[in-house]
Amino acid sequence: MPIIGIMCNPALTERHWIEMSEISGFNLTPNAGTTLSKIIDLNLEQLLPQFEVISIGATKEEQLRRSLEKMQEDWKTIELCTSPYKDTKINILSGLDSIQALLDEHFIRTISIRGSAFVKPIESEVKEWFDKINRMNMTLEEWARVQMRWLYLMPIFSSKDIVDQMPEEGSLFNEINLIINGLLSMISSHPLAITCVGQEGVLESLIKCTKMAEFINLGVNKYLEKKRLFFPRFFFLSNNEMLEVLSETRDPKRVQPHLKKCFEGISKLEFNDNLDILKFLSSEGEEIALSHYISTVEARGSVEKWLFQLEKQMIISLRNLIENAYNEYPTIERTTWVQKWPSQCVVCVSQMFWTAEVHEIFIAQKLGQMRNYHNFLNKQLNDIVNLVRSKANKQRRTTLSTLITLDVHCRDVVDDLANNNVRHDMDFKWLSQLRYYWDADVLARITNATINYAYEYLGNKPRLVITPLTERCYRTLISAYHLHLYGAPEGPAGTGKTETTKDLARALAFKCVVFNCSESLNYLAMRKFFKGLASCGAWVCFEEFNRIDIKVLSVVAQQILGIVQAVRTNVETFFFEGTELKLNPRCYVCITMNPGYAGRFDLPDNLKVLFRTVAMMVPDYAMIGEISLYSYGFVNAKELSIKIVTTYKLCSEQLSLQPHYDYGMRAIKAVLIAVGNLKMKYPENNDSELLLKSILEVNLPKFLDKDVPLFNGIISDLFPDVKLPNTYHENLISTAKIVCEKMNLQPIDTFMEKLVQTYEMMVVRHGFMLVGNSFGGKTSLLHLLAETLNLQNKLDQGEEKVEYETINPKALTINQLYGYFNDVLHEWSNGVVANKFRKYSMSETSDRKWLIFDGPIDAVWVENLNSVLDDNKKLCLSSGEVIDMPNNISMIFEVMDLTQASPATVSRCGMIYLDPIDLGWRPLIESWIKTCPEFWSLNQNGIDIMCLFDWITPPCLCFVRLSCVQLTNAGEINMVLNVLNILEMQLKSSHTDNPGFNEHFTNYLQGSFVYASIWGFGGTLDSNSRSAFDRYFKELWKGDIPGLEPPEALSSLDITIPYDGMLYDYIYSCTSRGFWKNLSEVVKNNKIEEISIIEQTLVHTMDTARYMHLVDMFISHRKPLLLFGPSGTGKSFYIKNYMMN
Repeated sequence: MPIIGIMCNPALTERHWIEMSEISGFNLTPNAGTTLSKIIDLNLEQLLPQFEVISIGATKEEQLRRSLEKMQEDWKTIELCTSPYKDTKINILSGLDSIQALLDEHFIRTISIRGSAFVKPIESEVKEWFDKINRMNMTLEEWARVQMRWLYLMPIFSSKDIVDQMPEEGSLFNEINLIINGLLSMISSHPLAITCVGQEGVLESLIKCTKMAEFINLGVNKYLEKKRLFFPRFFFLSNNEMLEVLSETRDPKRVQPHLKKCFEGISKLEFNDNLDILKFLSSEGEEIALSHYISTVEARGSVEKWLFQLEKQMIISLRNLIENAYNEYPTIERTTWVQKWPSQCVVCVSQMFWTAEVHEIFIAQKLGQMRNYHNFLNKQLNDIVNLVRSKANKQRRTTLSTLITLDVHCRDVVDDLANNNVRHDMDFKWLSQLRYYWDADVLARITNATINYAYEYLGNKPRLVITPLTERCYRTLISAYHLHLYGAPEGPAGTGKTETTKDLARALAFKCVVFNCSESLNYLAMRKFFKGLASCGAWVCFEEFNRIDIKVLSVVAQQILGIVQAVRTNVETFFFEGTELKLNPRCYVCITMNPGYAGRFDLPDNLKVLFRTVAMMVPDYAMIGEISLYSYGFVNAKELSIKIVTTYKLCSEQLSLQPHYDYGMRAIKAVLIAVGNLKMKYPENNDSELLLKSILEVNLPKFLDKDVPLFNGIISDLFPDVKLPNTYHENLISTAKIVCEKMNLQPIDTFMEKLVQTYEMMVVRHGFMLVGNSFGGKTSLLHLLAETLNLQNKLDQGEEKVEYETINPKALTINQLYGYFNDVLHEWSNGVVANKFRKYSMSETSDRKWLIFDGPIDAVWVENLNSVLDDNKKLCLSSGEVIDMPNNISMIFEVMDLTQASPATVSRCGMIYLDPIDLGWRPLIESWIKTCPEFWSLNQNGIDIMCLFDWITPPCLCFVRLSCVQLTNAGEINMVLNVLNILEMQLKSSHTDNPGFNEHFTNYLQGSFVYASIWGFGGTLDSNSRSAFDRYFKELWKGDIPGLEPPEALSSLDITIPYDGMLYDYIYSCTSRGFWKNLSEVVKNNKIEEISIIEQTLVHTMDTARYMHLVDMFISHRKPLLLFGPSGTGKSFYIKNYMMN
């Protein structure tokens, strides 16, 4: 036998026979006459061990040869393919994943062949194959890299204007284009991968492309840097945004959508026929004529040149307007004057005259004059309030409201000076105020610091109510600015840190860029920010600064220190990280921090010393409420504001503590916005009625059922005689009922109430959350509201259409959500949220746009939306891009709870609580009956279905809730849905090929309902609870439980249920008249099939019969199914077994 094994080995070749012949001393090479008996006669037993070594070697060599041939054979059929890229017509190499996987596998296999001791005979072939496969691997990697760079550069160089400005890079890109297109056409003519990718010259040309692409990238960055240094505001734009702006060299009008990113207050420009700029307009519609027109033609296509001119002209024009308004103020009535000039001029000039008039009183030193001036200011204020109450347009109303806010502050300051008998202009009570002076220029002073007004046009925006906290923050920030330090307001969410900083910048007319920091922010993005800051003299406010990674913060400290030192030494230019910048010493950095929240770092010491901190704690809510209500035209503002504050105080003391309840500044602001809107809409209505309506509108939606009576008690105590008319939103409700019919939803009262609350919340807050367990109707509510508004738009009821996009935030990584820097290509890749938000932001239609996040909220992903959800309304990406949020966009969240959300997020959003118990299970059945086969719901059949559910469901749910242990709980409505699904599947299964279906339908319905109830209500119970539930159900069905007898309207119960064993052991068979089939019979009839792998053997038991029947039913009807339980109970096995067999 050993001789046969060794000598008859088919792998032996001539070389092996020669080796064996040399060992034996005579020729062993077989020929036509060689037989086994002849070889045995040669007596080679002693040499067999040596021959065996040769024979084994021959076998191994043959295996290696075959493996090599198999790999070569595989590649004879593999072809490359191309497909269009995204929505373009450009073809690119695609489907590389499977090819790359095979290539990796073959690469490893070839390496192991090369390392084998038996490779010698085929060494040259293996080396040649290894070189080829290695080349293919390198080529594919290089191709993927070049292709990504090519796609990134294509939109840049498809603009002729940019190619004209970068001719060298343009010609290099054309060369890359030729190479890539040549390679793609080679694929279309010879798609075989081994000939395309393994070919000599392909890798070399791709490496050449990579080098050219790197050179082009460098050129593009240098080009952008040059433009940024000329017009520093470009530093606040991302590369892609800049390229979009710079590519519009022929038509300056097309730059308009990007204007707001460079100039906060300017949204449009007015051109004449020669394309000269005559005016600029704010987003509110305020027009400012330029002192001197700007010729865009003279800029010869250089966008940055005419933008630079626009910046200069904006400052000159605003200064001239303020000077003219200042000169005219004493000559005409104040009420006429305020309606004649732009908002910014009105506010600035009236503040200057107030300062001058107080100084005159100090100089005159007459007794009682300060009190007289206080009375004069009161009269002046009442005149403006009367103007607001008259029919003013929205823009004029905003100006007047802003003026009232500041006039009230001026009046209160004068009252304080009079009460404290202040007689001198060097008294701290006067010095600590922000005062404006005209000295051939506007100067602002606070304590001993003087700041030149910056004349940045900021549009017609409201100003903050000035409280003692605001004043303290102003003093700290300005003192720090005066000492060339920076400011750091810190404190809990909703105390006005960012808004106060922005308001101070607005008071001094500085451009203020707000940026929401995140963990993914790197020092390169910060470097770009600081370059812009230092060269254009803007203010920047970094929100949530302590969310930046500690490693990055240390570098940031050095960057800020560089700017501080340059400002202190008063230089004109300085080097910042290798770039020479022109310094504008007006620049200022503010950082805001929420201490002690999740994901926050402590600032390093070298950073702390550069910032003056100011603690922002609870602001004076009553004062803010009073002055805001006053500015909306409410006469008894003081009394009403006390009611708002008292409401929230009592709510926080008496109602339950829930993660989604918030009674802070943002909640009060929401009420103030709502009441302002109502005042504009219904100016004749009672003020208390409007305030009550607003408080209910903002707060009632978020309360749990148990808190609503307590809240109503608080409200009835504070507004005892106020009754609300039910005339609001009649159109919305009547239209919603029509849409409900179309969408097969049930317009029950609680659902309609939530619909109205959601609509009201959408009007008041641009970010809101629908909170509650599943089956509360969150998604249906939003879809219903969207369709209702669309129908109202169609019927011309004054509503806009709705577009919406739903995102599951937990199905994506944070990089996929917001975008990230690709380290290989050194470029930014956009995320899903960024793309959608940008698309909605750039859209020019007035339709409402909703971005819906349907999934759990946690601090990791949602904190990046903080600046979107607060008053900044800007999405800040780590690339440095800041996307503005227009008023027609809403950010909507559908969540189960807010246990993982920080107070910063909760306070920023409106809340609507939807409880599944309010909706109940009945609407589910009513909607289902309308969609099921017609015969099922006809006459008595439909009555039977409703009666069965009405009779069986409440006691079963109650028994499961009180007497059973559920291993998982998806809610009571989910149980009813399970019953419904199993009932539907049972009846549908029995309907096929069953001529007696209609005749025996009542029996089938009752039997199927029993089976559905056992698994629907009792499928999630543990084994002890199952037997208890089984006993209870049998008693219920027999009618043995007092008060729970079958309803009279129900057809007689013709089916009997089996009492032998548990109902879990049976299935109901809908054949002939219908009968119960014991699963033990199914187990007996099933034989164990012979399978070579023991793990795949199915041993039939009662459990396998139960679960396989359910798995089969759910899968064949395409219904979702979840098998749960401890490991080793066969969950995966059932599914695998079903799929395999």
